[in-house]
Amino acid sequence: MKATVQRILFFMLLVAFVFGILDITFSFTPQPSWSKVVYDRKGKVLNVFLSADDKWRMACMPESVDRLLLETLIRKEDRFFYYHPGFNPMAIVRAAFNNVIKGQRTSGASTITMQVVRLLEPRSRHIGSKFIELFRAIQLELHYSKNEILGLYLSLAPYGGNIEGVKAASLIYYGKAPALLSPAEAVTLTIIPNRPSSLRPGNGNALLFSERNRWLKKLNTEGVIHQSDLEEAMTEPIEMHRRPLPFIAPHLSRRLTAEISDHEIHSTLDADMQEKISQLCYNHLKRLQNIGIANGAVLVIDNLQHTVLAYAGSQDYSDPYYSGQVDGIKAIRSPGSTLKPLAYALAFDRGLITPKTMLADVPVNYDGFSPENFDMRYHGLISAEDALSASLNIPAVHLLEKIGIPDFREKLLEAGCRSFAKQHQLGLSTILGGCGMTLEELCGLYAAFANNGSYLPIRYNQAHLRKKDSVQIISTSAAYLLSSILTKMNRSDLPHLFENSLHIPKVAWKTGTSYGRRDGWSIGYNKRYTVGVWIGNFDGKGIPELTGADMATPLLFQVFNSIDYNGTGNWYQPGADLDLRYVCPQSGCVPGERCTEKVIDYFLPGMSSTATCTHLTAYAVDQQETISYCTACLPEEGSQQKIYENPPAEILKFYRENNVPVKIPPPHNPLCTRLFEGSKPRILSLMEGQEYLIEKEDPRSLELSCAVAADVTTVSWFINDNFYKTAKAGDKYFFSPVEGKIKISCTDDKGRNSDVSIQVVFY
Repeated sequence: MKATVQRILFFMLLVAFVFGILDITFSFTPQPSWSKVVYDRKGKVLNVFLSADDKWRMACMPESVDRLLLETLIRKEDRFFYYHPGFNPMAIVRAAFNNVIKGQRTSGASTITMQVVRLLEPRSRHIGSKFIELFRAIQLELHYSKNEILGLYLSLAPYGGNIEGVKAASLIYYGKAPALLSPAEAVTLTIIPNRPSSLRPGNGNALLFSERNRWLKKLNTEGVIHQSDLEEAMTEPIEMHRRPLPFIAPHLSRRLTAEISDHEIHSTLDADMQEKISQLCYNHLKRLQNIGIANGAVLVIDNLQHTVLAYAGSQDYSDPYYSGQVDGIKAIRSPGSTLKPLAYALAFDRGLITPKTMLADVPVNYDGFSPENFDMRYHGLISAEDALSASLNIPAVHLLEKIGIPDFREKLLEAGCRSFAKQHQLGLSTILGGCGMTLEELCGLYAAFANNGSYLPIRYNQAHLRKKDSVQIISTSAAYLLSSILTKMNRSDLPHLFENSLHIPKVAWKTGTSYGRRDGWSIGYNKRYTVGVWIGNFDGKGIPELTGADMATPLLFQVFNSIDYNGTGNWYQPGADLDLRYVCPQSGCVPGERCTEKVIDYFLPGMSSTATCTHLTAYAVDQQETISYCTACLPEEGSQQKIYENPPAEILKFYRENNVPVKIPPPHNPLCTRLFEGSKPRILSLMEGQEYLIEKEDPRSLELSCAVAADVTTVSWFINDNFYKTAKAGDKYFFSPVEGKIKISCTDDKGRNSDVSIQVVFY
């Protein structure tokens, strides 16, 4: 007896050893090719893509399936699934007896585990295949849990054609997730895999109906289905037909599947919001196609979570005529004026301006670059807040010059604008759209404005959400000032007649229109959302009617009204480091003793300029106000004190050229020999150190013009230290240059001098 036991143990050990060797040699690691599935933030399917072998095959675990379906499956296919080691010895004996003794096959011996093996490795049906399936089944049981094996069956079961798995079948035939099936629907899905051809939905629904009801009765008899549920299930019609799979947010879905290797991708999108925004974009562009504007894109960001809620890459992904598959959110386009708020914010932080600071909006030349306003008008002096809300070009260029292009570019890179990493040769036109950006980058920048100047990368995939250190690109105070200015309604970029026709949401927004009217932008935000809209043509065609204000902003307002109607609560409040003071409305500076008007302005203590206003200055003049005096030539009697305006030199030049009345002091006493200090002439027409190319066969003249102080009436020009001409202040003259280095000098009637050196090259 003892020897018999030893032989049995030895035999068992030998079998285990041999099996172990075979298990290592012929290892079995199921790696089905799955369909990639993209879900929204709540688990709703957005999009499904064919597997590598062109199957609709979606991974499905038991916990995501209706309870009745699982119970029916176990009772129908393998009652002892949770107890056997991959094969059922009793079932094998019964099947062998029926096949050999009775000469017929009345029941099979395949367990769910063995069926999984057959689905993973299809083979021709013979006795050798059965032994291989048996070996593989034991391997599965050794290396995988029962739950994982059941999940493989649920994912691989055939449902006719290229449809495999319960989840794919449920979505395609019922249009719902397998956890939401009715009892009749759940039972129907369990019986199809045994006869996927004859019971294929749509072809044999009558036979399918009969088979389903037979199993419903059987399950009722076994106590799985209650009698009350049976009566309803038996009469439920079979409305199974092939439905299209969800096709929501196709641009982002394809983007995520290309970037992420996982077969299940849980995005941050909100499916309901996505469909709503996509429909708004589609409807809006349908109306614009009549005037030649074919394409548009919309991005919606949750400012609290820094996640994307809606992603409409085009007006219609399925529209081949208008290139609907192009992703307008990733396309690099000219941003127009949408970068201006960043320049103003940086100027606030550096103390260059406050909202009431008066800026010059007059013709200017930066080494051949002469920016002009969109409406081709000039406003002289205008406050910073009005210049930004009116989106004036010249003040913005002036601020960018003060900030410096390298610093401005660095801030954009900090704000996630990766397009600038490859753009090194940037000029002052950058602030007017002379660069390339994407809608995604612009929305990330404005989301930083919405989050008190703090930038965090916007995210699309929940599985990859991780905390990152934020980057403070502008101060909280600058962000508040921007939000206050960009919320104003009295502005030029309000859509035409929009205030009379539709509800206007409370948002801070900025528009932009690129050169040639190829791109129209409108980016807006409140505490909760940041929304970006781009309108244009993917082929770059310009349209005369295309502006950000008239074509993009209406859609922006529609989006905000659809996702946050009347969302006016919890608006931005000034921070502790922001204070109020009185300033002179004529300059935006601290009021001087002669300032008669005062307005309240925000400022940054310790940072904002504390310069006193000098827009009015007292001069000593004669009784007729024809001559002014200084302390060196002031007569003992016969003089009087008068107040005169003291505008900046470039503003005075603009006033003179446009016949704007301005009360300036009379010419200084011509008999005075004192050399004056103060504002020197500023040569405007020629830039220090620049090279000027002139055609030898058709030489052109170079302009001489300058800006001078209010007390200057004449200037003298010198070329290479040789006198050229005396002219009235503000007049323009021209000269014919010679080739080589040339020194240009300008001296005003107070003896103040400025020089520039240029290089002239003939070709």
